[in-house]
Amino acid sequence: MQEQPEAAVTYQSYLQLDKLLALQAPRSQGPEHDEMLFIVIHQVYELWFKEMLHELDHVAALFRSDKPHRAQHTLKRILTILKVMVAQLDILETMTPLEFLSFRARLEAASGFQSNQFRQIEFLLGAKNEGALARFPEGSPGRIALERRFLAPTIWDAFLHYLAKEKYPVPTGHLTRDYSRLVEPTPEIQQMLLDVYRNDTKSAEICERLVDLDEGIAEWRYRHVRMVERTIGNKPGTGGSRGAAYLQSTIGRNLFPDLWEIRSRL
Repeated sequence: MQEQPEAAVTYQSYLQLDKLLALQAPRSQGPEHDEMLFIVIHQVYELWFKEMLHELDHVAALFRSDKPHRAQHTLKRILTILKVMVAQLDILETMTPLEFLSFRARLEAASGFQSNQFRQIEFLLGAKNEGALARFPEGSPGRIALERRFLAPTIWDAFLHYLAKEKYPVPTGHLTRDYSRLVEPTPEIQQMLLDVYRNDTKSAEICERLVDLDEGIAEWRYRHVRMVERTIGNKPGTGGSRGAAYLQSTIGRNLFPDLWEIRSRL
């Protein structure tokens, strides 16, 4: 029996558009016009989160492989993705509070708190919070992924290992630390970074891209909280979250504190 030739790859089949475009399922009656925008925006965010994790893991691997130029190139890509994510909030803000209220009750317990991918990004960037694990059922794929990230090295740890390979005096305790703990600024690391900035243009440029990344995440957080305040004010968020109050509490935390501490000493 002659085998049937495989169907040619098309734009439709390569991107699996039939599946992708069937994933938008509004729950409101009618349905309410703006629910489609709400669903599409958040699905797009999850796709960008997936890509950011893909790129951040690549940056860490490049640091481990001693490929700083490729790492810097990938960091620039991540920064561009962040700018797109922030810009998408402008689209979401075209939805008025009353338009959101027209379908908000249909979200029931659904909340952005339940985005395990964004929590993974936070963990990978060093913003680790063991309490976040409890928001996901034990044994669920999201919980398992977060538990792995919670115990794994961060981007900052990968960068310090790269600096150690470059013969910088990174204290052993920083290379073998408990990765589940937050990174704390230390005088030893700051003195080493001052040396990097003054004598090593290549590595100093990477430091600046990490500062850009820290600033980009801060911009995303700020714009996100302002969008929430604009849409629901100080009401509690869906799923029992504190809404804007919680989001406000995340603003102002530096991911790479040593890089900020040395600013006044350069």
